[in-house]
Amino acid sequence: MWTASCSQMCVSRCLRCVGVSLVPMAIVCMLSNVLLLFPDLKVHFLLEGHVTREAAWATGVWGSGITMLCQVLVSCACLLAAASCCLVSATGLSQGPLCLYNSSSGPTWGVPLHLGYLYNRTLWSGVCLEPDSVVQWNVVLFSVMGGTSGLQTLLCVDSCVPLNMKSSFKNCILCLSLSHI
Repeated sequence: MWTASCSQMCVSRCLRCVGVSLVPMAIVCMLSNVLLLFPDLKVHFLLEGHVTREAAWATGVWGSGITMLCQVLVSCACLLAAASCCLVSATGLSQGPLCLYNSSSGPTWGVPLHLGYLYNRTLWSGVCLEPDSVVQWNVVLFSVMGGTSGLQTLLCVDSCVPLNMKSSFKNCILCLSLSHI
């Protein structure tokens, strides 16, 4: 029985097949266009203007080639950026805020709280003198940033890195064949 959830799964898996195939297709387009610029593998045809204007436009290089590779690189960069934001947020949350606090040598700027402060709310208002409510400020904002970037990381992993390409490709073929039933 063909259902909406099966349809969504098939679309998701087919999109993964498409995503995985972008890099080889981009390389094929770039190589084809470069070869079109050098008939008989000789440069003088290009230098003398004896190649078609369509080949000289090099759309296989910049259009279907570099642009597609950039899309893949941007996806990977987004994955790394989201993951690093999540890790830095978790570190900032566990370290505690930078604030003015009373030390043995008088008021000092530093990071007086440590991991345990998250579970001891009495420390939140008693340790830091300035800025006001800095502990709550850090806890809320680092939590929001960490949660959001964690979700971004999961979404980027799901779209960038297929867990099992063979399985995805088989499911893509299976779904395409089932859609004709």
